Amino acid sequence: MTRRLRQGVGTLAAASHLAPAGRRQAMDRAETDHPAVPPVARARRRSLIGRVGPDRVVALAVVGILLGATLVSFSVGHTAAGSDTGNTTGAGSAPRIAVGGDVAQDQTSAGVDGDVAGATGTVEFAQPDPTSAAQDDDLAAVDLADVAVGDVEPTTDRSTPDAVVNVEGPFTEDGTLVKPIAVDTTVRDGSALVKTYTVRGHETLAAIAAKFDVSTMSIVWANNLKSKTDIDAGKVLRIPPVTGLIVKVTATDTLEAIAARYNVNGTDIIATNGLDDATLVVGQVLVLPGAKGAAIPRTPARTTSSGGSVRPPSTYHGGKFLWPVVGGGNYISQYFHYGHYAIDIAADYGSQVRAAAGGTVTFAGWKNNGGGYQVWIAHGSGLYTTYNHMSAITVGAGQHVGRGTQVGRIGMTGDATGPHLHFEVWRGPVWNGGTRVNPLAYL
Repeated sequence: MTRRLRQGVGTLAAASHLAPAGRRQAMDRAETDHPAVPPVARARRRSLIGRVGPDRVVALAVVGILLGATLVSFSVGHTAAGSDTGNTTGAGSAPRIAVGGDVAQDQTSAGVDGDVAGATGTVEFAQPDPTSAAQDDDLAAVDLADVAVGDVEPTTDRSTPDAVVNVEGPFTEDGTLVKPIAVDTTVRDGSALVKTYTVRGHETLAAIAAKFDVSTMSIVWANNLKSKTDIDAGKVLRIPPVTGLIVKVTATDTLEAIAARYNVNGTDIIATNGLDDATLVVGQVLVLPGAKGAAIPRTPARTTSSGGSVRPPSTYHGGKFLWPVVGGGNYISQYFHYGHYAIDIAADYGSQVRAAAGGTVTFAGWKNNGGGYQVWIAHGSGLYTTYNHMSAITVGAGQHVGRGTQVGRIGMTGDATGPHLHFEVWRGPVWNGGTRVNPLAYL
């Protein structure tokens, strides 16, 4: 039937190129050549061709052939129930990679065993069927460069159907590969240089500073103390390695900015803290050698006295002054000279300091003039003496003292590099119109 239909179409197609008379003769021959077509059908066909026209009949026949071929193509490929087939109809639920085991390639299996053995292990990518035309595309979709950590060695040649590629874990529970990245989070700074010390008994801050060979103010700044007496037994203090400040780097800090702010040398900061370079990191602890912080509030002067408020003597009659430091081993560590209008008497920390002559205490307490804890005494005749850098004060303002009365103890408060007494003699009121003269002329 199909063959006769094709022959008929061919005859009609050939007839369509003939003249009208020739076309009629060709149609008669076609009818003669195919006697199986009943006369009535031939009559109907002649009538249809006559009404529609041979050209349109040919076009309709071609369309019919194409429709028939389409129907045939849809029916081809359908298999009986139970046959092995495959398709993609969505995301699916089977894992692409197996955690802690192998994804085995079974040419006869209908699926992949999706059991998960654990959160770490070896992952193997199964090769597709080597006979499949989509093999190269499927392999190209597996980007091992994005999955492998380190060198990935295939267990066999890729051309082998059962070849697998091993990829080391670890993996999360959902099969995501975690790439271990070693990050060096160590930042060099001065943290290891800072020591800690627990205050014992009735220790003074000055005594602790002397023990570690740093200034008292360095400990005050390192611990944000409100005063130099803001310590008790059991208090843990941070002790800087040198006289200076301990600072923590903020987001806007640079080495140059810190050095300029505290008037220190950037090279000294790098050397003291053992830095690798000048790049700072937020939170980095730095020791700034020689830097100074803010002054603390002045400690109120002691007001207790044995004689109450006493007017200073009008005339001095005491003769030569008494040596102001008690104990052996003390000596003059710096003499009176331009820029240093006093004598420095070095002595053991805590040694007694006494009044060089009798008089009235005009000041006893802390001054932010570099002298730290200090005492001023008026002796009469416009003569005054001051006792500076002391660790303790034992007299109060307005108190009358005699020659040799203890006024304090040796220390290194204020701007001092070691325990000593900075002893001054004034002709005229202290820091109020008077003049400092060489103390050795009165001792």
